[in-house]
Amino acid sequence: MAAAADVVVVGGGIVGMTVAVTLARRGARVAVLAADEPADTVSAVAAAVWYPSHTDEDPRVSDWARRTRIELSRQAADGVPGVVDRPTRMLLRGPDTGPPWWSAACADLVAEPATPPYTAVLRFTAPTVEMTPYLAWLRQRLEADGGRLLRRRVDRLADAFDLAPTVVNATGLAAGRLAADPAVYPVRGHLVLVANPGLTVSVRDEDDPAGITYVHPRRHDVVLGGTYQPGVGHTAPDPDTATAIRRRCVALVPELADAPVLGERIGLRPARHGGPRVELDRSIGSGHRLVHAYGHGGAGVTLSWGCADEVADLAVGG
Repeated sequence: MAAAADVVVVGGGIVGMTVAVTLARRGARVAVLAADEPADTVSAVAAAVWYPSHTDEDPRVSDWARRTRIELSRQAADGVPGVVDRPTRMLLRGPDTGPPWWSAACADLVAEPATPPYTAVLRFTAPTVEMTPYLAWLRQRLEADGGRLLRRRVDRLADAFDLAPTVVNATGLAAGRLAADPAVYPVRGHLVLVANPGLTVSVRDEDDPAGITYVHPRRHDVVLGGTYQPGVGHTAPDPDTATAIRRRCVALVPELADAPVLGERIGLRPARHGGPRVELDRSIGSGHRLVHAYGHGGAGVTLSWGCADEVADLAVGG
């Protein structure tokens, strides 16, 4: 019986959907298998601002980030739903150690002096993405190029070969089980959404001793963050954490003091010790091809398009 697709992508989050769109653009017949709609994945609750957050220094990751930044900026200029280039200020507290390892991915980055307790401020332009409209746009692009999304829970990656000879494993946290990879672990993230009082600049202070702090304006709201809790695997609300996030963000950007709270978002970043796994699985028998693409942690959006190109190369060639 003829295969229903050339490639099956297992996973409908930002990594899986970007890979699927990239493959479809190359002419492959693509089916995405996902237990949930893209809007119901952890990707949908991400702050989704370009920045290689909590990723180890790695030339391959830096290249993915660079290529993704270029693509997202192009999309912002083209009016793709949810994508906007934002001026960004990143406040540093530690000693001057020179440009960050990811500076090559950010062509307009400049460092300037800062007043205590900060030692410097990095200024650059960062694409920001509102994930609900963006994930919907990705699905539309996939379907326009002949691909399809099927709501189906996959219990074994081997089952996906019933539909296609090539499978891409973009299952995020579930890859720990599906790929028997003990290096996969959750990182809990907690965000607070407030009404936007007119802010246009993203600000981040990752070295705040009270906790990672960032303020990311969007069209109608502002994302306040956050937390980075490795190994915490629950998404139960925590009012004390929400209060602390808001307090830190108001201290950083006082204009937020009277901004009404609109809601909270809690999600589990799909992290992996050793960084993302993007490779061809050579343990698969003849006639089948399995490509892994998971473990991006909180940098799924930041690495999405650059990584998708490499995954597509592994899956179907250039």
